[in-house]
Amino acid sequence: MAAVLVVRSAGLAGHQLSPVVGVAVLHSRGIHNNVIPSSAHVPRGRGGRSSFSGIVATVFGGTGFVGQYVINKLGRDGSQIVVPHRCDWYNMLKYRTMGDLGQIIFSELDERDTESYRKMLQHSNVVINMIGRDWETRNFKFEDVNVDIPRTIARLCAEEGVDRLIHMSSLNAAPDSPSKLFRTKFAGEEAVKAEFPDATILRPAQIFGREDRFLNFYANLKLLGGVPLISRGRKTVRQPVYVGDVASAIINAAKERDTKGKTYELVGPKRYHLYDLVDYIYRVMHRDTIIYPYPKFMYMIAARFGELKWTPLITRDQVIRDHHTDTTTAGLPGLEELGVTPTSLEAGAISVLRRHRIHRWYEEAVDDAEPAKTAS
Repeated sequence: MAAVLVVRSAGLAGHQLSPVVGVAVLHSRGIHNNVIPSSAHVPRGRGGRSSFSGIVATVFGGTGFVGQYVINKLGRDGSQIVVPHRCDWYNMLKYRTMGDLGQIIFSELDERDTESYRKMLQHSNVVINMIGRDWETRNFKFEDVNVDIPRTIARLCAEEGVDRLIHMSSLNAAPDSPSKLFRTKFAGEEAVKAEFPDATILRPAQIFGREDRFLNFYANLKLLGGVPLISRGRKTVRQPVYVGDVASAIINAAKERDTKGKTYELVGPKRYHLYDLVDYIYRVMHRDTIIYPYPKFMYMIAARFGELKWTPLITRDQVIRDHHTDTTTAGLPGLEELGVTPTSLEAGAISVLRRHRIHRWYEEAVDDAEPAKTAS
């Protein structure tokens, strides 16, 4: 596509020069100008970021928490990556160094335009959908983010002949869940499988990592002087999974042929009562706290006020999810079947919680805190 620009230069002050009119042709480059053609998706080189792995991946949701780890691993393997985004260009700068020169391509996405999605994925052989949101907004409800957008992506993948589609859902997704997010996640899985039966579905538990909204959320409650939990967290069992393990599982699922059409549940190696988990968080932080019971109806009222902010502090649906016991489905494969050894909370928590320590304990190792008590 080209645009014609008429350029007029005025005469210099004090000189009798005639204006000059020129015509410049501006060419706009699309994704197809940079992406390796589908006929050339053959691995080349000795491996590593300066080679080509044979994967051209479109990563929807790549600018999110998990997405940056996925892009980093893809770039390290020498894959070419298309990253649709809505954020400011300055927020994309950190991704440029994750792959070799020209291997990571950024393009602005319009979620309301179907052809915008098609442009992003039509030259890829792998599409990864990690689009998600922890709360609803006036523009995007859970149905839009978790059902309609995944359905559109799956349908376009089928139309464009994409080889692999990896869709990230959520553990505890169920049609009768008390959480609206979990209900729409399940509906999104069904919509994806209806449009693209060979899609691989990944259901991660609550993910922890340096930029998470899990360990950091409870750590930041130190400002309240205590942590309010329904029934003190004694009736809730969580099985958090490390972000690096989830990213590795996504990459391995895209590479392995026998993962087509399967659903995987990604959980950590240990289960904890929420009370014991929060207690461990504060022991690693070397901070005293009080974990006190808080009635559910009072929690929901407080969350309603928290929803009034543009970026909510907490929502009513989050209260439900935070106190929902993680349940795995018998017979479904997990991290081990994808070649990933699960990382325990005790091994990964220090990278998240060190910044929350007071200065005199900042350099202390995590070994000085007893491991969290596991649930039976």
